[in-house]
Parts: sequence; structure tokens; C-alpha cells
Amino acid sequence: MPNQKQRREAARRHLERQLEARQARDARRKQITLISSIAGTLVLILAIVIVVVATTGSSKKKPKASASQPSSSSSASTPAATPCGQQTFPTATVHAAKGTSVSFQGVTVKGAADLTGKPIVTSKSTKDATKLAVKDLVVGKGAAAGLTTASCVTVQYDGVFYKNGKEFDSSWKRGMLAQFSLKGVIAGFSQGIGGTTGITPMQVGGRRIIVVPWSLAYGANTANGIPGKSDLVFVVDLVKLSNAAPPATG
Repeated sequence: MPNQKQRREAARRHLERQLEARQARDARRKQITLISSIAGTLVLILAIVIVVVATTGSSKKKPKASASQPSSSSSASTPAATPCGQQTFPTATVHAAKGTSVSFQGVTVKGAADLTGKPIVTSKSTKDATKLAVKDLVVGKGAAAGLTTASCVTVQYDGVFYKNGKEFDSSWKRGMLAQFSLKGVIAGFSQGIGGTTGITPMQVGGRRIIVVPWSLAYGANTANGIPGKSDLVFVVDLVKLSNAAPPATG
């Protein structure tokens, strides 16, 4: 039978084993907690990386060009317009303009004063366009366009080559009013509408012939399907200034 000393020694060893077991459990618990914390942090970091990569990738994608935002890479040779926060606006059924014809520097516009219809434009110039030239077919009575005060215009236009009269672009043909910034189009188009030295700005409600030399158009290289050194003609109706949606015409 164990004596008192032996009993105390057995109790002490039993207590030591309990303490060691508890310490081992605490150590395992701390290890599991640490591993869980590290795993959670790694998951959070991975999620953040995925979000950043996805966001960066999306920001690098180029927006698809819409009809309201014609660009220099468009197959239609609009005047390389930049967007001004708007969309194009469908017009009523398009018909040919009627009425008298007006000629200017080899360009003839049939139905010159009929703003409800698509003008019939022909051009058979035998000479190069040496400078920007305009002729008002209808003088508008509304606000005047300007390169600084009215950068966003809504227009109808027809574009033809100066030498042979072949149409290369037309908002009339698309059945859509075009709206864009004058600061983002070819120089001859912006100056022909917004005015420059010797040329007064168009006013809302007006129609104008604009003869553009190639140096103020697309230059010496082919662009938008237009051969290099092509002189151009635009017949432009200024429908509205600013970003407000214009009424349908026709």
C-alpha cells in the first residue's frame, strides 16, 4: 500500500500530465487560429487582386463606336467627330428637297432652300480648292455657332467629292441627325460652321455650302475611305446648338 509520500508524488505527476495536455491543446488551438487567420488574409488579398485586374482590364477596353459618336476609324467618312455626351436622333421620312437650284464654285445644290428635304448636290469642279469657301443657301435666324461658345452642334449634312460630286457620307442617307463637338472635327468642317477669319459662323436654321481644300480635310493620306489630297464639299443644315435633343425634321 503506497504511503503518503508516494501518493503525493503520483498526484504531482498526474497534475503535470494534465498541465502538459492542456498546454498541448492550447498550442494546437493557437496554431489552428493562426493558420485560419493567414488563410483568410490570403483569400482577401486574392479577391482584391482579382477585382483590380478586372477593373484595369475593363478600363483598357475601347468603347464601341456608336452612330452618335463617329470616329476617324469609321467606314463612313463623317468629319471625324468627337462625342459630346449625346446620341443621334432619328428624323422623319427623308425625301428629296424641292425648289430652285443654286451654284457656287462648281457646286450645284438642287432644292437649296428646302430644309425639309435632302439637298441634291452635284460638283464638277475642274480646279483644286485653294482655300475654305462658304455660301449661305439659307441664312439662319437662331443662335450663332462658335468654336468656343457652342462646341456641340446638331446638324444634317451631305458630303461629296469636289471634283466628281460622288457622295461619300450623308446624315440624311442614314436618316439620323448628327451631333458632335466642333473642336473634334476636321478643320474645314469646324471653321465652315463655327466661323473663322473672313467667314461668319452659321446660325441655327441655316443651310450652307462648305468647300473644303484637302489641307483642311483629311490631308495627303487616305483616311476613312477618302483618298489623300481630296477636296470636299459639305452642304450643312445647322439644326440646334447645345446638348438638348432636337426635334425631328422633315
